[in-house]
Order: sequence, then C-alpha cells, then structure tokens
Amino acid sequence: MPVPPSERPPRTHAARILLLAPFIAMLWVSSYNSITPKLGGIPFYYWYQLLWVIIGAGITGLVYLVER
Repeated sequence: MPVPPSERPPRTHAARILLLAPFIAMLWVSSYNSITPKLGGIPFYYWYQLLWVIIGAGITGLVYLVER
C-alpha cells in the first residue's frame, strides 16, 4: 500500500534532486561540444549524450526504488 506524501521521510525529496543531473548535463552544451575524444570511431558529442541516457535511466530507477 502506498505511503501518503505527508508521511514520507524527507529522503525521498532529496532523491528527486538527482533527476536534475542529466537535465543540467544536457543543457550545458559547451561541456560536450567537441568531436574528440572518439570512442570506437564515434565522436564525443554523440557517445556523451548516449551515456547520459543510460545514466539518466539508472538515476530514474534509483529514485523510483527510494520513493517506493
């Protein structure tokens, strides 16, 4: 049975802050706007974004587990 929001411990709200990491990383374009270093022939620009998709999925799963 789900716990009402008023009875949840404060750690659940702190876990939601982790969801900002992929958002901020993708908004800060100058940090990944380059071709080098390449990974398996794939320019940095592309594999960096794909890496954040995977990291973002992991963070989302973690926040889900903490809040459940």
